Amino acid sequence: MIAPKKLLFATAGIPISTQPRDTSNGIRQCKALGLGAMELEFVQSVNISMEKAPEIKKVAEENEIILTCHASYFINLNAIEPQKRGASRSRIVQAAKILDLCGGYSVCFHPGFYLKMDSKKVYENVKAELKKVLEELESYGTKVWIRPETTGKPTQFGSIEELANLSAEFDQVLPVVDFSHLHARTNGKYNTNKEFRSVMVLLEKKCGKEAIQNMHIHLSGINYTEKGERNHLILKESDMNYKDVLQVLKDFNAKGVLVCESPNIEEDALILQKTFLGM
Repeated sequence: MIAPKKLLFATAGIPISTQPRDTSNGIRQCKALGLGAMELEFVQSVNISMEKAPEIKKVAEENEIILTCHASYFINLNAIEPQKRGASRSRIVQAAKILDLCGGYSVCFHPGFYLKMDSKKVYENVKAELKKVLEELESYGTKVWIRPETTGKPTQFGSIEELANLSAEFDQVLPVVDFSHLHARTNGKYNTNKEFRSVMVLLEKKCGKEAIQNMHIHLSGINYTEKGERNHLILKESDMNYKDVLQVLKDFNAKGVLVCESPNIEEDALILQKTFLGM
């Protein structure tokens, strides 16, 4: 669970330019591109077996690439049906176990939906399920960061305030700060230097300096309506003020991994890295 000693830039999944396309070659391609990390995409299923994971770990270590992962899209820790909550927990646990075997350190997931319930009740429901996830991971000896992500729609649980408060209640939990999702969920707000700084100030206040020194960030272009996120876009096709995001991260001396989720993943990841290093 040791965070990188600087801010590294990653692709969300195997770079498009990878040939042949598999996880090991994706890691090698990230190295060749000059990036420092890669996010394993377990969004449809955990596609790396326990037997394959040590090989992935070896390739990542040889290429000095840090690994994170994005767990299943099919997670709702506030589901009404107990079996759905149980399945959601299992999907987080499975992703965390495989990431740990791959030598990775941070698991991202969308925590759930409000389902028209009172937000305080939803918070307590998510907290209770997250506690069970952590207890199960402890029983396996799995030591990775568990990271609920700021979500892109106002119907989804996952404002920065909710996740900062939630993270403060657990030792092994910190948010994935998705600046694009924050921008989309508020229908165009969270797009100024002042607003980005407020996110960092809140995170540091609620979770301590460690949270700034150990960040898992998502950033891309984003398309949205008054109902929130629609889809990711290439940076230059979006109004996402990524330069000010990077400036604020630089000002706060943020460390960790910044994952680019633009459709042209490595191209925009390299733009973000070049912009940040040039500041």
